[in-house]
Amino acid sequence: MKIHEYQGKEILRKFGVAVPRGKPAFSVDEAVKVAEELGGPVWVVKAQIHAGGRGKGGGVKVAKSIEQVREYANQILGMQLVTHQTGPEGQKVNRLMIEEGADIKQELYVSLVVDRISQKIVLMGSSEGGMDIEEVAEKHPELIHKVIVEPSTGLLDAQADDLAAKIGVPAASIPQARAILQG
Repeated sequence: MKIHEYQGKEILRKFGVAVPRGKPAFSVDEAVKVAEELGGPVWVVKAQIHAGGRGKGGGVKVAKSIEQVREYANQILGMQLVTHQTGPEGQKVNRLMIEEGADIKQELYVSLVVDRISQKIVLMGSSEGGMDIEEVAEKHPELIHKVIVEPSTGLLDAQADDLAAKIGVPAASIPQARAILQG
């Protein structure tokens, strides 16, 4: 199943996971309207395609004014976004997500995947979050930590706490990380 980032964040929000406020936009005017509704001094204008690497491909821009939201939405909407996952033909951007900006002190990486060999759910995490997780996995696989999650029990407290500690969550924030990971 392929969903866009904004759809995934809506699902996470419904389960109590803290995610930045944001909405999809299908036109430049709608992007500006969403930014005005969100308020604040900073917004992120994000291309919504079914591929990673959007930031490196020019599909994610930080706007510090409503005028910049308009400018970036105009640049990104309709563009043929080429990333390492799209191939040279790229994908046409037909929708955006406008999201409130955040002061990022540290980026962490967490994902759930199905291991095809074991047929189990694997929770993966790394202290090396951000745009280069594929490169981290290739060059420094020891920085990617994995936990096998048994569907019958779910992610256990000890598993969540251990993963959170390994990816650099401060000790005082481990209970909050556990709640997010167990969602």
